[in-house]
Amino acid sequence: MRQKAELEMDEYEKQRQENIAQRNKLLKDLALDARAAGLGPKPVSKPAPKSNASKKKAAPKKVEDFGPRRTSSRLQGIVADSEVAKRKAEDEYVAVQEAVRIKRQRKTDDLNLGDVVVKGEAWDQDRNPFVDIMKRGANPYERTFGETEVKETSDKELRSLREQMSGLELYEGFTPNNIKITEERIYSLGFHPTSDKPLIFAGDKMGNLGLFDASQKDSPKSKTETNGNGIKQEDTANNDNDDDGEEDEDDAKPAITTFKTHTRTISAFQCSPKDPSHLYTASYDSSLRLLDLTKSTSVEIYGPEDASLDEPLSGVEMDPSNSHLLYFSRLDGAVGRIDTRANPRTTDVYELSEKKIGGFSLHPGQPHFIATASLDRYLRIWDLRKMSGKSGSQLPALIGEHESRLSVSHAAFNSAGQVATASYDDTIKIHTLEGIGGFKLGQKIGDEGMEPSQIVRHNNQTGRWVTMYVSLSFISSLLLFPQFMTIDTKQPSRLRAQWQRQPPNDIHRFCIGNMNRFVDIYSASGEQLAQLGGDGITAVPAVAQFHPTEQWVAAGTASGKLCLWM
Repeated sequence: MRQKAELEMDEYEKQRQENIAQRNKLLKDLALDARAAGLGPKPVSKPAPKSNASKKKAAPKKVEDFGPRRTSSRLQGIVADSEVAKRKAEDEYVAVQEAVRIKRQRKTDDLNLGDVVVKGEAWDQDRNPFVDIMKRGANPYERTFGETEVKETSDKELRSLREQMSGLELYEGFTPNNIKITEERIYSLGFHPTSDKPLIFAGDKMGNLGLFDASQKDSPKSKTETNGNGIKQEDTANNDNDDDGEEDEDDAKPAITTFKTHTRTISAFQCSPKDPSHLYTASYDSSLRLLDLTKSTSVEIYGPEDASLDEPLSGVEMDPSNSHLLYFSRLDGAVGRIDTRANPRTTDVYELSEKKIGGFSLHPGQPHFIATASLDRYLRIWDLRKMSGKSGSQLPALIGEHESRLSVSHAAFNSAGQVATASYDDTIKIHTLEGIGGFKLGQKIGDEGMEPSQIVRHNNQTGRWVTMYVSLSFISSLLLFPQFMTIDTKQPSRLRAQWQRQPPNDIHRFCIGNMNRFVDIYSASGEQLAQLGGDGITAVPAVAQFHPTEQWVAAGTASGKLCLWM
């Protein structure tokens, strides 16, 4: 009997210890939940020493009541481990959870920002920083420059130039809605350098390269066919089904040829100044290709040795004094130089920025100077004649830099040594680098010499989805998930200022897209010369370019449509 009693006592003690452990765990969980919800007693701090300077007692702090608090079961006469104690613990846990739920429940009432500021200065509607931002949105077809501004120009030379540029008219052969030069969003656009007739190339987000001959006039309705080489061509044969032999003007389509030369976005291209039949294209598929218009071939000039590497290209330029030297920029902040004479071809890569280089440019007269614009808000000027660093990691000499308030999307040199940039801070900056060619090797321009000579206010980004390059949110996603590196087809607008390479009478000018569905033209001194528009433009002409020598301006839209002024 005694042994049986001892066994029962051991079982009872074991069960009692388990109950104590469960109770302690429950109480600990309750304490943690209460602390997370801001409930329970706070640690007592040591009282501050009394000061004789002030005898005024501080007002007692107001304690906010969040609901029922835990009380001592022993003082209430509740026996530990009893059913009453368990119910009490459960009731306290439910009360804490309810307090947390109420605290996190959304507010359905109208809120005044001045009443809900939790950090920073007090909110004042009169100093609301968002009011001015929200006013700058696009207003389709609302002109900000026109005939009135031209007539009121007192300077005779400027007025003559404004009249000349404002006199450009929208191409009459076909409406922009009918000139679908690419199937997808246009990312790059430009003229062939010939002056015989306007030949326009456009690259889209899927790697298609469209070619349009603007010398053609109204043509019959066309049929799209694809030949064995994967080239889409427009058949302009007459439609035999037309009873009257006449074609409805709305159904007329131009002859357009499309080449599938890349697998991803064609970000930039350039015709060779030595051989106009050679067209170099850069793409997000990490390749640089040569399209020979005479031989009808497309060959790869550059690509990573490892085909699995993803190194998207954002730009391409050719050394105007040496057609064997090609330069390209990458989205990872590097600029490369290729010598096509070498066999195998040699490539030098310079890591010029820790962030993406959206655009770069060579000085047309002195191509050893290169301007880069990057996501880190800097315009930088480099001198390729002086290299420093160890072999394989050399860098050209940095001779000047200028920081904008927000990122700089592109930098473009003109032949006079001026650099035009477009920035997310809604400005176009013109940097006149006087005497850049006379600088000694490695001599820096200095901060004062890099200050812009003109700043033009221009709406460069409004959150509208139009063509340009990689967005900030996309860059962030790549850092977190590099294995999913693909270029998004929709990017927030970043408009580029593009100079005319060889302007008539050496009067330098550049064009840039306008969010109100126009193309703006400015002089090198920042004076606006024209605002080109017309009927049939149903989207933002984001990608705008001058013909190198003629008074022709072309612009492409997100829908693959072409606008042309002549």
